[in-house]
Amino acid sequence: MHSVLLLGSGKIGRMIAKLLGTAPEYRLVVADHDEAALQRLRAQLPVETRVLDAARRADLEVAMQGMDSVISALCFSFNPLVAEVACDQGVSYFDLTEDVATTRAVKQVASRARPAQIFMPQCGLAPGFVSIAAHDLTRGFERLDKVFMRVGALPQFPSNALKYNLTWSTDGLINEYLNPCESIHQGSRRDVLPLEGLEHFSIDGVRYEAFNTSGGLGTLCETLEGRVDELNYKTIRYQGHRDLMAFLIAGLRLGDRRDLLKEILENAVPVTYQDVVVIFCTVSGIRAGKLEQVTDARKIYSSELDGEVWSAIQITTAAGICAMLDLHREHRLRRSGFVRQEEVALATFLGNRFGSYYQPGTRSEFSITSEGG
Repeated sequence: MHSVLLLGSGKIGRMIAKLLGTAPEYRLVVADHDEAALQRLRAQLPVETRVLDAARRADLEVAMQGMDSVISALCFSFNPLVAEVACDQGVSYFDLTEDVATTRAVKQVASRARPAQIFMPQCGLAPGFVSIAAHDLTRGFERLDKVFMRVGALPQFPSNALKYNLTWSTDGLINEYLNPCESIHQGSRRDVLPLEGLEHFSIDGVRYEAFNTSGGLGTLCETLEGRVDELNYKTIRYQGHRDLMAFLIAGLRLGDRRDLLKEILENAVPVTYQDVVVIFCTVSGIRAGKLEQVTDARKIYSSELDGEVWSAIQITTAAGICAMLDLHREHRLRRSGFVRQEEVALATFLGNRFGSYYQPGTRSEFSITSEGG
């Protein structure tokens, strides 16, 4: 039996516990600083729990004793310490971070990995699955021209001015909107500004916009550098959202006051579990001597599992990290060190019992236009 320590019992942590807690191959221990949250989890699932302060090395060291793997469903700021303790304890490490600096720190820690110990950050939706889908599309091209990745977790029924509801970490959302965005332009790696690069989508007759956000590329810039002319990632939202966020962040200068911006968003924008995840990856280049384009487009909706509604972002994010843990347990990933998402073949991921949650239920019609043609 594979012993797993899950750190965090918030929106995503609960979903991870739901998926792993009923899998007979795993012994799951869920740790959080909030005893009330753990009590609610125990009332729903047959899992072990413990109260823990993830900022305290000693707490993490005790909790990881005897574990095979640790999953961090915490805010990204905790992850470097979690990775360090995991390395010292010989425990394999998985996280959901979108923060570029955090991933670099984890990669540095991974250089000290023991045999059969892996470090695999960015195991969610974006970064995460989107890198697997996009990289799979690049196979078979003699020369790559463009690799574009577009992802959004959106309310099915937008009803406020932002046309948005909180569906995951507010800290992570703010990070995406404020931090520099990695890209490859004209063959060279460079950072671009968040909230820029506006373009418009029509998906199933619904109008959307997409713009630069940070972290969604994962390690693809490093993987595809020297092979592609254009590589970028953008977040999908309903039209008008970008302009209002730019007003808050730049116009009112709340980008300089992240704590206040977080407080405003969490007090004014409600959470929803009725959402849809939209994934759109397109790759163009030379294949068999001809210029060709291929696309992977998916929509995943919120679902009811065992009488409880789970949001699409909960399902896709938790499924991503659970699939990677499952593949590691089955010895189907690299055996030691730092593992990138794109090292996993799309067919392998979708063939996993947890990865199968990404199988689209219906086919959607996609068309794109962008500002300035």
